[in-house]
Amino acid sequence: MQTNFVIDLGNKSRVPILSFSATNPSLTSSIKTPYFFRGITNDYSQVGAITSLIQAFGWREAVPIYVDNEFGQGMIPYLTDSLQAIDTRVPYRSVISPMASDDQIVEELYKLMTMQTRVFIVHMLPSLGSRIFAKAKQIGMMEEGFVWIVTDGLADFFDTLEQSVIESMQGVLGVRPYVPRTKKLENFQVRWKRKFQQENPDIVDAKLNIFGLLAYDVTVALAMAVEKSGVGNFKFDKQITNNVSTDLEAIGVSENGPNLVKALSSTRFRGLTGDYSFVDGQLQSLAFQIVNVNGYGTRGIGFWTPEKKVLMKKLMTSSTSNNNNSASKPNLGPIIWPGDSTSVPKGWEISTNQKKLYIGVPKKSGFTDFVKVEFDSTTNRSTVTGYCIDVFDAVMKTLPYAVTYEYIPFALPNGTSAGTYDDLIYQVYLEKFDAVVGDTTILAHRSRNVDFTLPYTESGVSMIVPIKDNKKKNAWVFLKPLTWDLWVTSACFFVFIGFVVWVLEHRINEDFRGPIEYQVGTSFWFSFSTMVFSQRERVISNLGRFVVIVWYFVVLILTQSYTASLTSHLTVQQLKPTITDVHELIKRGENVGYQEGSFVSGILKQLRFNENKLIVYNSPEECDELFIKGSAKGGIAAAFDEVPFMRLFIGQYCSKYTMTEPTFKTAGFGFVFPLHSPLVPDVSRAILNVTESKKMKEIEDAYFKKLASCPESSTLVSSNSLGLNSFWGLFLIAGIAAILALIIFMAIFIHEHWNVLKKSDPRTSIRTRIRVLSRIFISRDLSAHTFKDKSGIGVTDLEPSPITHHYPASPSSYSQHTDFALYGGQGTPSTETNDPNQNLNDQATQQIVHVIEISNPNPEISKIP
Repeated sequence: MQTNFVIDLGNKSRVPILSFSATNPSLTSSIKTPYFFRGITNDYSQVGAITSLIQAFGWREAVPIYVDNEFGQGMIPYLTDSLQAIDTRVPYRSVISPMASDDQIVEELYKLMTMQTRVFIVHMLPSLGSRIFAKAKQIGMMEEGFVWIVTDGLADFFDTLEQSVIESMQGVLGVRPYVPRTKKLENFQVRWKRKFQQENPDIVDAKLNIFGLLAYDVTVALAMAVEKSGVGNFKFDKQITNNVSTDLEAIGVSENGPNLVKALSSTRFRGLTGDYSFVDGQLQSLAFQIVNVNGYGTRGIGFWTPEKKVLMKKLMTSSTSNNNNSASKPNLGPIIWPGDSTSVPKGWEISTNQKKLYIGVPKKSGFTDFVKVEFDSTTNRSTVTGYCIDVFDAVMKTLPYAVTYEYIPFALPNGTSAGTYDDLIYQVYLEKFDAVVGDTTILAHRSRNVDFTLPYTESGVSMIVPIKDNKKKNAWVFLKPLTWDLWVTSACFFVFIGFVVWVLEHRINEDFRGPIEYQVGTSFWFSFSTMVFSQRERVISNLGRFVVIVWYFVVLILTQSYTASLTSHLTVQQLKPTITDVHELIKRGENVGYQEGSFVSGILKQLRFNENKLIVYNSPEECDELFIKGSAKGGIAAAFDEVPFMRLFIGQYCSKYTMTEPTFKTAGFGFVFPLHSPLVPDVSRAILNVTESKKMKEIEDAYFKKLASCPESSTLVSSNSLGLNSFWGLFLIAGIAAILALIIFMAIFIHEHWNVLKKSDPRTSIRTRIRVLSRIFISRDLSAHTFKDKSGIGVTDLEPSPITHHYPASPSSYSQHTDFALYGGQGTPSTETNDPNQNLNDQATQQIVHVIEISNPNPEISKIP
């Protein structure tokens, strides 16, 4: 209020007003107050340093304690918004009057002590702050587990506080503007202390705080601005009014004020507190130092700058990189917390009026593997066990701090359940339970009143149906292992490979010779017999052997895959679900079941199932009995429940039922806590640690080990046929090998009989030449080693053997005759070459022609048509 009054006077008189102590952020902005210069950083600038501290240590709740005046209230809205931005709640604001008595202070502190929050942010001046900490120490709020953070309203005076006050503030963290230690500052302090001691000899060991340093810098800035503006005479224009009620209304207007404002705005220098300059009438924000009260004074543990907005152990220059993130790891020096503790407080505790957490658990008669409540009459206490209980116990042991809790069954005095799961969860909202542990599903409408941890089980709602044995065997089941395109492709390749082998073998292999129908049958027989590797025909040529080896590899894989798929169709596929479509159940009007108290009933009603068709069951045994009855006799045709329950049911009756894919999505089971509970993030992180460790597998094996002996439901439902897309690579390899062998064979064949084309009569047509090559192709290759013994032609014999005395005419004689006719010879060897092999061929040709003339009475057969 004083500052606003003085600012108003400055605006009226056009005289610059410089302040070194007005820190309230709510003061009028510089746009409306051009004559106001704030020579100190406002309280808002330290909010970033405070929130960085809280974020670095992961505290989720904080309570501000501030004085009930403009100084205290000015910063709180900015602090609250900044805390909410980092997901830190402000569950309560403690407002203390500057005139509060000690009893009132103690009463407010006791109120804070009964809350869970243990992080307090104190914003007030030393006169009230010292009393707060003295009473806090007296009632035990300066012990281990508490966190106290003070703003610069108190931290700036740490060096001037009495030792008794410092002793009551051990472990407190403070945020204050950082003043670098320079030679200029040390010299000034020595001169100031000497002069102050001379003027005040009764005051011993006086210290100058930051306000004194800022006052000096403000004075220097004003003096420099006066010199820069050249103002030598301060004149005021008197305002003459007839009706003046006060002297303030008759104040004059400065003639040199605007020039002085301009000079102040451009003044820059290196002051005692660092670089000093004004921007829009505001002093540029300084770096903040984080200090820890320990022993007889304070100790610096880190810094925070408005440029980097991160905590740092050492103050970095703007050119120095800093990769440390205060939100993930506090980059600070060692801290001594209240109670002389070195471990970081978790920021909350169970309130003093409640020594342990009361955990509500559901009371149920079925599916007790998840939660089982047994009453012990001897101890008159209930024992709670089960999968969910073991998981929660393991999670709580993983927390970095100890939490005491007790399980309370949600049951009536007679031992029956006291309500549905929604009723149980609502008890947390009513503060009758501190949490709920059990097979509680995370749902949207439930999360309006409570907070859930991360899920620790599978999610989704699935359908269970009986499995029927398809006893009617299909006569054509042997065709199902392969798709039609694979059948057709396989058949075509069998024919193709048979043709290739015939081409490569028939000239040199007697097994592939004979009448045309015999050769076709032999080729097909050879190809198809490779399926069972029972072919009797030999393969003589190397090219043929290469093709057959590749084809053997393809056939081996194809037959083995066919056998495996056929076995699957004949055995596994016998088991089929009775129904797979939910809408088919509605259409047929079948009865369906759901677990009592489950939210699944709402889902079934949304699907427009008739309520008369919904049957309730309480246990796996009861569900099995309903399935046995069937829908026609008051039983059920399908059951709907969450995946964890269905897995347990399948594990007990895996040979009778199967589970379809999840029909509806849910988030799984989670633990329930009150809204904004500080336990939720810690427990969620602990759940991740447990689920990623061996402990979770041990717990699951203890309750669901019988699931391992059951096959997956997907293997019971279908066996897919093998398609061409799985084997096209094999067929491609076989095709390339066969075609490559054909190309090599044809190249060799043409090369060996090139003389047929080269020495032929130029007047002979291409068609005639091709017919000649074709006749050679279908004839025996007498030069092959398989025919040498039979023909009687030796490798080095130059004289032809009288083959006419041993064998009748063969088709090969036609080709030899053709060669002779095309050459134009008369049975006389060529004299143009001395090649004995050529002479041998010519002589053999003449003998073959002679055989044809003797064996064939028709002389025209030797002529070329």
